[in-house]
Formats: sequence, C-alpha cells, structure tokens
Amino acid sequence: MRRDIAPRALRRDIAPRALRRDAAGRHRTRAGGDLTSRRACLALPLALTACAAQGDTLPRAGPFPLPEPRTPGLRPRGGLVLDTSAWGFGGFSGLHLASDLTLTAVSDRGRWWRARLELDAAGAPRAVSGVRHGPLRDAAGAPLRGITHGDAEALTRLPDGDWLVGFERRHRLQRHRLLEGPGAPFPSPPGLTDAPSNGGLEGLTLLADGRLLALAEQLRGTAPGTTRAWLGTIAGRRVAWTPRDYVPATPMVPTGAAGLPDGGALVVERDFSLFGGFRCRLAHLPPQAFAGSGPLRGETLLHLPGDGPADNWEGVAVARHAGRTLVALISDDNERAAQRSMVLLYDMP
Repeated sequence: MRRDIAPRALRRDIAPRALRRDAAGRHRTRAGGDLTSRRACLALPLALTACAAQGDTLPRAGPFPLPEPRTPGLRPRGGLVLDTSAWGFGGFSGLHLASDLTLTAVSDRGRWWRARLELDAAGAPRAVSGVRHGPLRDAAGAPLRGITHGDAEALTRLPDGDWLVGFERRHRLQRHRLLEGPGAPFPSPPGLTDAPSNGGLEGLTLLADGRLLALAEQLRGTAPGTTRAWLGTIAGRRVAWTPRDYVPATPMVPTGAAGLPDGGALVVERDFSLFGGFRCRLAHLPPQAFAGSGPLRGETLLHLPGDGPADNWEGVAVARHAGRTLVALISDDNERAAQRSMVLLYDMP
C-alpha cells in the first residue's frame, strides 16, 4: 500500500465502497490492488471512529452555533444538521444558494435536492422548508442509474438560468434547463477524461465576469503540488477552456468552488486520514488571481475542524441577501452513520 492510498481511497466513500472484494474474497482498491484483510479490516473502524469523534457534540438534527473564525474575513451565523431520513438520501456535493435563500444541491447518488433555508430572528439557520428532490436525467430524460453515470459532484447556474452539473466516474458536464428535466451534453474542459475515476471535476462556478471556473480533484497540474483547473469563456453553446494550475494546501485537494460578487472566488479543500479524520479549509482567491496565466492560489478563511465541525465538506455557495454577502457550505455524509449532512452559514463583509 502506498502511503497515500488510504486517504484517497477513503476520501469520500469511506471503506465500504472504497474496498471491494474480488472473486477470492480478498479486499481490493478501485484500481485493483490487493490489500491484506488485516489492514482492510482496521481501516473502517479507524475511519469511522475518527469521524464520530469529530462530530460527537453536534445534534442529530437541527441548528447549532459556530465559533468566531481564527482568521478575520467571515462572521458566523450558525450551522444546521439536516435530517436526511426525511427524503431518504444524502451524499450532497455541489451547492447553489439563491438570493431568496433557496438551497439547491446535487448528490453523488444521481439526484437533485432543493429547499428554502429558514433563518431565526438573529439571522441564524433554524430549519429547511419546502424540500423537493428527484433524479437527475440524461439527454433522453431517463433517470441516471448507478454511481458510474450518476456521480454528480459540482453545480453552478449559468447567466440564462440553466444549470450546469459536473460528474465524476464518467467525466462530463450536463446542461439542464430544469434540474428535473433532461440534461444535454456541455463542452467539457480538455484533458478532464484523463482524471482518475473518482478524482475528476469537483469544483464548478460562474465568476462575476461571466467565465466558468472548473477544478479537478486529483488530476495533476503542470507544476508540482498543483491540480488541474480551467477557466471557460462561454460563447453561445461553445466554451473556450484555458488550462490553469490550482495550488491547494498540502495535502488537500479542491472539492467545491463559488464565485464572489467582486470577481474573486472561494474554494473548499479537503484531506482525510485514518487517524485524523477529515480536515478541510475554505480558501479565498481575490479577483487578481484570475488575471494572467500563473497558478491559482488562495488564502485561508476557515479551518475545519477548528472554526467549525469536521466532516466531508464538498460544496460552497455565495449569494447576496438583504444587502449582505452570504456564504454557505454543505457536507457530504457518504450516507454513513458516523457522518452528517450539514449546512454552515456565514456573512462575508
């Protein structure tokens, strides 16, 4: 086993899906390599113990307070644990937040989800209401079946109101007029198909200047320590993609992105280890980061855990509401009891 096999194999799926058995009953990674049964059996309890320890002070469902971040830049409003049993699935990855506080997310179970975020008198999240959900569909309108076709990981909304969804496994982009409707093929960034099956497009957002920012999880950039990124200029149904490098905090990888009103962006990054569990950060890229052709890098706004609960943070969204810029994050619970689907809400001055 390479030193980094466990964090990558378990990064989102944790052991049950990351470790498969072959015909002889031996554990195998997705790439097909054998793992000794002893190490495979140890991996799951260690991972779940770490996850459970990180979140054992949170409610099973409902609101919870957030501490002031150690780094200035965001003011916490609060967090909310979602009761996913009410609709029967989790696995949220891509996130969008509208100015009317409508949350829209996609799940790596091939589904979309929408709800209104309800705030209390102090402006903290207290509940979600009006939940709607359904399957994502292909160009013919048929529901996407199985993890290979339905692993939706990224979401953004185009200027004309269409939705753009990014998928892993079968790496691609789909354009939906309505998320409940058929999804047409959309031009993908060059080289995206070279990404590992479970390491493709994770971050996707529309920047204030109208360009798309796309981030791959485990597709190496041209410089050491970078992952592949692209900036896309939309012209009708065509997109001109320009490759860039993104510099995450070592050993993290990008898992979500959101454009800011000033032309900058926020990027969620994540790492996982058997003993330490999940570690994430929220990075801020100023508008000038997107000028020129150099690597994209951001300054840390949040450390999770530390500034909030640890979990598999995969989605981030930004919206203007009541004269303020709101930042929301969502976690992917992998549909595991040791994890939770959560929303964090902040003000960004």
